[in-house]
Amino acid sequence: MAHIGIICVPATGHLNTMTPLGYELKQRGHQVTLIGTLDAKEKTESAGLDFKAYAEKDCPLGFTPSSLVKMGELSGLDALRYSIELFQQSVINITQAGLKVISEAKVDLLLIDQASFGASSVADFLGIPFVTVTSALMFNREDTVPPFSLGWSYSRGSWAIFRNKLGYKFLDSLVKKLSETINDQRKALNLPLFTHPNDSYSKIAQICRQPAEFEFPRYELPDCFHFTGAFHNPLTRANVSFPYEKLNGKPLIYASMGTIQNRLLGIFNQIAEACQDLDVQLIVSLGGSAEPESLPHFAGEPIVVKYAPQLEILQKAQLTITHAGLNTTLESLSYGVPMVVIPIANDQPGVASRIDWTETGVVIPVKKLTVLKLRSAIQTVLSESKYRNNAKKMQVSMQNSGGVKQAADIVEQAIATGKPVLRSR
Repeated sequence: MAHIGIICVPATGHLNTMTPLGYELKQRGHQVTLIGTLDAKEKTESAGLDFKAYAEKDCPLGFTPSSLVKMGELSGLDALRYSIELFQQSVINITQAGLKVISEAKVDLLLIDQASFGASSVADFLGIPFVTVTSALMFNREDTVPPFSLGWSYSRGSWAIFRNKLGYKFLDSLVKKLSETINDQRKALNLPLFTHPNDSYSKIAQICRQPAEFEFPRYELPDCFHFTGAFHNPLTRANVSFPYEKLNGKPLIYASMGTIQNRLLGIFNQIAEACQDLDVQLIVSLGGSAEPESLPHFAGEPIVVKYAPQLEILQKAQLTITHAGLNTTLESLSYGVPMVVIPIANDQPGVASRIDWTETGVVIPVKKLTVLKLRSAIQTVLSESKYRNNAKKMQVSMQNSGGVKQAADIVEQAIATGKPVLRSR
């Protein structure tokens, strides 16, 4: 059996992606160690995986939550710029402090979160084979697909491809310092410099949690790229209590703005106001942004909790109102639940554009959000059958994609052969 290392952004959404895959591999007899900053330790160990820390001084316990507090108060380009600053520092941490710890762990293969910039450089330097895993929306670039951060609609028209190229030039200007930092570290390690964003991804296997049906048409993906659909496992998550006795049998709407972009608390007020005159019951999960008792009274008496057992609630829900975070989106679709989405920042506009494209929900940009627009969108999704029908179709697509077992099969094949794992055509 192999010793498999995991490199992952220490945020809940990313850990909830990587730990189920690690758990599945551990169940198959492999040793699995997540190597990260201290804020990932609790969730890693609660998922039954081993943990090794690096950069304890630069990233002490509580560093990530304090960073995410600031992130949660931002939206749009301000949030993206702040994310880039954090990623830039994480590159330095992993290529310096992380390199020694990863070397000493003596792993046979690394699973690298696609958003863990710099980790592939460490793998290259140490000669460790690695598999790329997408925890956020897939970042792989090609000109026919709009930049993930802009939320543009898909088109094969020449005007759209020209627009996309301009969008990528704009994105490149935003991430210039991050790209320079990555190449500075590669130069220090005597590694060839990256000339394209796709250069940092695995040449052995790339695993994407989206089903192929929840992605715009792609023509330039490498043969080792695999759409496996989502992998989530309640066994790898902490138990969350919930007042189930308060459920009244009315159609259930679940509202969550995730665990990062969740401090724009006025959005929760708008959601409550939009639902109060509808014959529904609303659950609001604050995602840790506040204690329910510290907030003003919400209209319509919704059930308000600090955290919700999301997978369990989605099994009962008729509609999800979300920020279009990929985790909540895929988990909603895995239960056939349509959405109203309010994208705020980072990859959320790109996820929202795919929800719009697949007609599995209705999109309202955060800057255009009003109670009236939100109420209308809720009524539209609840009353027009196409949204639930399309969400159910996506549910079937996800079931047919293979999920965590397919992802683990790919990892094991990469370990066994040491060669690229090619997808079936």
